[in-house]
Amino acid sequence: MSILRKSNNKASSRQQIAIKGVRDSVLILPDNHYRMILRISSVNFELKSEDEQDAIIETYQNFLNSLACPLQIIIRVREMNVDKYLEEITGGIDGESLEVYRQQMKSYVEFVQSLITTNKILTRQFYIVVPYTAPDTNNFSIIKEQLNINADLVAKGLSRLGVRAAILTSLELLDLFYTFYNPDSARRQPITDQTIHLLKQSLL
Repeated sequence: MSILRKSNNKASSRQQIAIKGVRDSVLILPDNHYRMILRISSVNFELKSEDEQDAIIETYQNFLNSLACPLQIIIRVREMNVDKYLEEITGGIDGESLEVYRQQMKSYVEFVQSLITTNKILTRQFYIVVPYTAPDTNNFSIIKEQLNINADLVAKGLSRLGVRAAILTSLELLDLFYTFYNPDSARRQPITDQTIHLLKQSLL
């Protein structure tokens, strides 16, 4: 089952998310299940030559065959919020000394604003979830070490495809779930280091 899937049942967020906590980049789930999530870059497959595409497919097959643990691949499509971006550009208009540049910046802001009123600007984010189950131990150091080993193997395998991988920090993990289950609140009040302890408590 996907860790990012909203249930149709009427239940609290805690029951839907089913996360006991987040510690040192590790998701702690019920029944001694643990997860580490990698954010990965993408490859524009369509722009590759036929030989390059064949090489990528073969390398990907070898990567899948070499896996020591099951994986979950998540592709998340989100609407991009460009309000802050436009605010930064607008704020810099008055500081521009040349009139021609000020006019270009104003025209650009107006163009983007007209664009987002009729079209949604979407961004795709790619993740790989590395699982681990530890029924015989609650030693977090051992659990994290095993997850790091598996995540490192996955990252090295993906690097052969030209794909970069990075382990999500605890803050990034909480932000991922926060924005997924509370998209409106996340837009108005993005998660910060000051609120991380509150979110941790809400997941306990």
